[in-house]
Amino acid sequence: MKPDPDDPLVQGYRRFRASVWPGQAQRYAQLARRRQQPTTAVIACSDARVDPQTIFDAEPGELFVIRNVAGLVPEYAPDGGCHGTSAALEYAVKILKVRRIVLLGHARCDGIHAMIHGPLRNAPDFLGPWVDIAEPVMWPMPEQGSGEAFEAAIEDAVLRLSQTNLRTFPWIRDAERSGHLSLTAWKFSIASGELTPG
Repeated sequence: MKPDPDDPLVQGYRRFRASVWPGQAQRYAQLARRRQQPTTAVIACSDARVDPQTIFDAEPGELFVIRNVAGLVPEYAPDGGCHGTSAALEYAVKILKVRRIVLLGHARCDGIHAMIHGPLRNAPDFLGPWVDIAEPVMWPMPEQGSGEAFEAAIEDAVLRLSQTNLRTFPWIRDAERSGHLSLTAWKFSIASGELTPG
C-alpha cells in the first residue's frame, strides 16, 4: 500500500529525512552496528505534549524511554501477569544496566485530571485498574485550594508515590544502595517549559 502523501506522519518522516537524517546518518549507522547502550531510563507519561527526548534534547540512543498513562510506577508484583512498565524496568536495569532512572512527571496531566474528574468509568478494562495504582495518594490528599492547585498537589503526590514504588523492586533498591543506580524525579511544566525537582 502506497503511503498517503497528505498523511501528517508521512510528511513528518519526509522532513526528518530531509533535515535531520543527513546530519545524523553516521550516528544511526553506528547505533545499528551495536546493541543499544543507554545509560538513563526515563519513565514518563504517554501525554502527547510531553516528549522526554525533546525535553532533554537527547540524541538517538541516549534514553531508554518507558511511557504509560500518568507515568505511574506500580509496586513490585512478580505474579506472572503482564506488566509492561515493570518488564521495561527489569530490562533497563538487569539487561541494559542503566546507571540512572529518571521519573518525569508533568503539570496539567490529562491522566491525573481524568482520575480526579471521573471519565475513566468509560474505560474499565485496563485503564481503571492501572490508575488504581495512584489510589493511596489520591483521596487522602487534603484540599489544596481549588482546581489547578489541587490537581498540581495530586500530580506531585503521584510522582512521589512512583518514586517510592520504584524502591519496592529489589534489584532497583539493591542497585541504588550499592551506588550502581541513581533515582531522580522531575516535573515539567508544559506552559512555561520549566523543569523542577519532583
